[in-house]
Amino acid sequence: MADETPAVPADVEDVGPKKSFWGHLADLRTALIRSTIVIVAALLVCLLTSPWLVKVLEEPMRHMRMFEKPRPTVTLQIGATKLGPFEVTREQFPGLPPGDAPNVVFRVGLAPMGREQVATLTMEPQEAGADPLEVRLHNFSPAESFMVAFHVALYAALAVSSPFWIFFMGGFVLPALNLRERRVIFSWLGWSIFLFLAGVLATYFVLLPVALRASVQYSELLGFSAQDWRAQEYINFVCKFIFGMGLGFQFPLVVLFLVKIGVLTHEHLKKYRRHVAVLSLILGAVLTTPEVVTQVAMAIPLYLLYEVCIWIAWYWERKKKAALPA
Repeated sequence: MADETPAVPADVEDVGPKKSFWGHLADLRTALIRSTIVIVAALLVCLLTSPWLVKVLEEPMRHMRMFEKPRPTVTLQIGATKLGPFEVTREQFPGLPPGDAPNVVFRVGLAPMGREQVATLTMEPQEAGADPLEVRLHNFSPAESFMVAFHVALYAALAVSSPFWIFFMGGFVLPALNLRERRVIFSWLGWSIFLFLAGVLATYFVLLPVALRASVQYSELLGFSAQDWRAQEYINFVCKFIFGMGLGFQFPLVVLFLVKIGVLTHEHLKKYRRHVAVLSLILGAVLTTPEVVTQVAMAIPLYLLYEVCIWIAWYWERKKKAALPA
């Protein structure tokens, strides 16, 4: 008599005896505890390196004029206090060093002359390529510096420890999936990481300097000084903008997932272009900061990624039709 035992699909593993609800709950608790431990450990390490992390977050301020023609600037320094940089012309300062846009520091000091002290003014050209900070950050309360360090360290700890807590949480989820589902998860996870890093890098090197420059220009248009910012507000703005853009770049994966399962089609994506433009502005307000500059800065790349999704959906549908028998 033939064996009537049903065949087991090749992509299904023998996972052994099934765990009870309390067993799964215990596994989830273990994964959460391990994830919390690595995040806290990373937080302590990042607190020790918070001065360096703050300098990294200040770097976009040095490139706010990256799309503008460089101009000569002068800075007045008295001790450790700096005033400027101020844009000048060669007609105002004929003694500027040669070059299209020299950055010069005029240092005020004192020199003895007999029994008297006379003020001195020395000119110190900055190194080539060293852009002066146009905006200075300040703390306005005794505890504000600690809060700035904690916020910077917290964002950095979540990023640094992400491979570990993703591994622990994945160890809880993956046993419930078969081999085919795991391959799909790893494929989409790889694209998710790529898009997140693309969003973070594009924001840090391009979008953030543009947004900061637009903020300075808008303040000057309203007649306000834009040379002094609150450190805590700047750090929160930068961190939310960077991580918000990283999360916003996951939007194409959501769209393509809906296409893959048949909820959306190529024609649907073409039809909802105007709706997505509005949705991109809303995501810019929710994921970053609710003001016009960051909304527009986030909406433009998100909408461009949506256009890419339309072409990918068209390619998938064409490939699917070509695979059907004539």
